[in-house]
Amino acid sequence: MPLGRGRSRVSALERGEVEGAPAEAASGPTARPQTERILLRGIFEIGRGSCDVVLSERALSWRPILPERPAGDSKCELKCKEEFIELKDIFSVKLKRRCFVKQQGNGTLLGITLFICLKKEQNKLKDSTLDLINLSEDHCDIWFRQLEKILAGFPNRPKSLKIFLNPQSHKKEAVHIYHEKVEPLLKLAGVSTDVTRSTNVLAHSLYGIPHVVTATLHIIMGHLQPVDVCTFSTCGKLLRFGFSAMFGFGGRTLALAEKYRWMSPNQRRDFAVIKALTTLKPEDCTISFLPLNNSQDELQRQGSPKSGCSDHWQTLQGQFLNVSIMAIPCLCSVAPRGLAPNTRLNNGSMALIIARNTTRPEFIKHLKRYASVKNQFSFPFVETYTVEEVKVCPKTKTSGYSESEEVGPHESASETSLPWNIDGDLMEVASEVHVRLHPGLISLYGGSLEEMNDCNVTCNCL
Repeated sequence: MPLGRGRSRVSALERGEVEGAPAEAASGPTARPQTERILLRGIFEIGRGSCDVVLSERALSWRPILPERPAGDSKCELKCKEEFIELKDIFSVKLKRRCFVKQQGNGTLLGITLFICLKKEQNKLKDSTLDLINLSEDHCDIWFRQLEKILAGFPNRPKSLKIFLNPQSHKKEAVHIYHEKVEPLLKLAGVSTDVTRSTNVLAHSLYGIPHVVTATLHIIMGHLQPVDVCTFSTCGKLLRFGFSAMFGFGGRTLALAEKYRWMSPNQRRDFAVIKALTTLKPEDCTISFLPLNNSQDELQRQGSPKSGCSDHWQTLQGQFLNVSIMAIPCLCSVAPRGLAPNTRLNNGSMALIIARNTTRPEFIKHLKRYASVKNQFSFPFVETYTVEEVKVCPKTKTSGYSESEEVGPHESASETSLPWNIDGDLMEVASEVHVRLHPGLISLYGGSLEEMNDCNVTCNCL
């Protein structure tokens, strides 16, 4: 039903059965840019009132159609205030129909429903709807096809997804949460899915908050974020890709946790940490690393490494309680600012954090600092470096690592293999591990890093 020259109201609307649009869905600037090309114009009922609706290249705007009032009527000017939403915030459009029980066919047409992605506080995204009510099949079909064409033109919005779902996460409710909150939104947006069971230590560093709807809407809206990736190899053989790794205390703790899978996740984690601390022993190894940009000026460290390899490689030798190599901040419940707070998702560098041998009480103080606002690296036995590559070469199995104590029943570690914690997965390696950074290797769906710097989130590093 195209808009005529007059301000006549739509007589065919069934006002008693029309749902009003949520107020937040209609929020936005009070005026749209007047230079945009108008694609469609027509009359729809929005929120139980007829509106003059305009679809331009970047926005959908509407203004209530009211009876003529004297000029200068402030109440009339307020009611006639134009509102609009940007088309980039719409992720789906459907024809709205009323269907009765046992009714055959599609049901009675009521109009069009727009599904909108709204930004709330603390980086949260929320889905909402806006109903454009009009009973004309031809009128709604023209608008529906035009809106679908516009939505199909947005880049980066996925048509199909491979979903990795961890069935053990969130008190083993992950599968239920996916089917209840995530899958309906993906179906609404027309995204086909293939679901696998898996773990994902990266999710909360990408989305900033542990909020499943926010994560889903970032995917649907096509908010892409480039992410640095590491390769882990030994003896020239690629072991896997990953984002973070811990060797020493972090590896042994995960090995213990894997052995006690029958415990609840929280109990298993706490037990593994306590037991690893009671048997705390260092690893005798050599650590070689290539500083960022091969420049000594790029080093961020406490302590003085021994000079070693050529080509600007640096070498550290000795006994180390823990070695962390992280390309992402690794935001965790035990580390609100991150296990590696000085790195980002895509800054082209890795954080190398080493804890040399020290007393158990001092090492525990270092661990506790992760949960506070104090600098967890301000200890004489802790050194941090900004690097591009790292090689960790254990001398021999001399630090008391016991297969009978720390390897799960499903593992078959050799006498010389040692545990690594890579993205929360246990990996047994007997020889040198070479970690190399690949800046921006992949693009993942997530929010802006600048908006997430101070967020408290959780992940499953252990």
